[in-house]
Amino acid sequence: MPFVRISLPKKLSLETKNNISESIHQSLIQEFNIPAADYFHVIEELETHQIKYPESYLGISHSDEIIYVQITAGQGRTLEQKKKLYHQIATRIASTTPILINNVIIILLENNGLENWSFGNGEIQEQKHLKK
Repeated sequence: MPFVRISLPKKLSLETKNNISESIHQSLIQEFNIPAADYFHVIEELETHQIKYPESYLGISHSDEIIYVQITAGQGRTLEQKKKLYHQIATRIASTTPILINNVIIILLENNGLENWSFGNGEIQEQKHLKK
């Protein structure tokens, strides 16, 4: 049930934006075992002056094509699954778009319990409604 917010430069092509989203989704399917239909993404296009970043942080350089990927998901994934997910997302994006791997910033926010989700009708999500 991940919810993904992708913040990126407006100047990127529609194809690049779509490939970024698809790269993230395919990585979530592979590493977090989510259903293919569990595809809730928001692409937030920002002007260059609205994106702040250091030229270098922790020995990793960044440029004006930096993108931020914020994933909200339920708890329960192992450290190994998270490592694999981050690697898959970054390498898929770098291989399908002009975005360099060092410009992919990923933030995972975990919440606990289905009571923190509503997928419509103003109702709390229940386990019985989740199907692959």
